[in-house]
Amino acid sequence: MKKQFFAILTGLLLFTACDDNSSQEEVIVTPVAAKDSLTTIEGEFIYLSDAAVLKGRNFIYGVELDSVSLKLADSIAPLKRDEFHMIPVKIKGKVLRNTGGKGWEEVVKISEILEITEDAANEAAPQVKKDLDKP
Repeated sequence: MKKQFFAILTGLLLFTACDDNSSQEEVIVTPVAAKDSLTTIEGEFIYLSDAAVLKGRNFIYGVELDSVSLKLADSIAPLKRDEFHMIPVKIKGKVLRNTGGKGWEEVVKISEILEITEDAANEAAPQVKKDLDKP
């Protein structure tokens, strides 16, 4: 009895599994364009002898030193008043986690320099020097 029940059940399963559905559904595949992982970042850039930093309103990133960042450092050199003067820039780059362990938690890899702004607001401010000779 069990063998007959099992044979009937197997036959029904095979019969329903072999259903020949000849209508082919056309599958339309639309390519998904990858988002540009580069972001436009505005901030103040400073380059010292062995490090560079990009500081904005809500962030501070270390800058990966490569040919593009060194080109940016050369471009802002004539605009700097002193060694620690930060120049406003607009760049396109990719923010990455700092795997080196030293410096900032996140670094930016600059891929394109969009704009270098002369710091006119700071030039208009008077320079105050302390007279060390007087008490």
